[in-house]
Amino acid sequence: MLITIGKVLKPHGVKGEIKIEPLTDHPDRFLKLRRVFLVSSRGEQKECRVKAVRYMNGDPLLLLEGYSAPETAKAFNGWLVQVPEEEAVPLPEGHYYWFELIGMEVVNEAGEKLGTITDIFETGSNDVYVMKAGTREIYLPATKEVVRQVDRKARRMVIHVLEGLLD
Repeated sequence: MLITIGKVLKPHGVKGEIKIEPLTDHPDRFLKLRRVFLVSSRGEQKECRVKAVRYMNGDPLLLLEGYSAPETAKAFNGWLVQVPEEEAVPLPEGHYYWFELIGMEVVNEAGEKLGTITDIFETGSNDVYVMKAGTREIYLPATKEVVRQVDRKARRMVIHVLEGLLD
């Protein structure tokens, strides 16, 4: 599985570097890249070797092998920059990548299955997990009060059901 870490904004300069909008909490991770997968909105995918990385005004600029002119780099405008899941930056305990949570089974503290996480969105204060329960969508606040345990290996989330949460 590939995870998105950025989006190609435009070519930069005459060397064919591409300017990236980081979509990661770890923008310094671009310095360690040796390869990336560029994915178009139509699903076209290209694996590219990273020749060089530098930053300008906080934005990463990537120079990719085989794309050393602005004309060739321009073809990637708007494409997503992805890396294999196993190259994800390890997160501290209690933090999770969205891709780890989507598809996860949700159970209550008694172990009864409630549904599956199908989507996540951000709010001003916390993320919200969208749980599909039959034909219904239920919004679960991603707070310690509700989310009691996340087991990545078992792909299972235990929640405390607050009054009115499942109504």
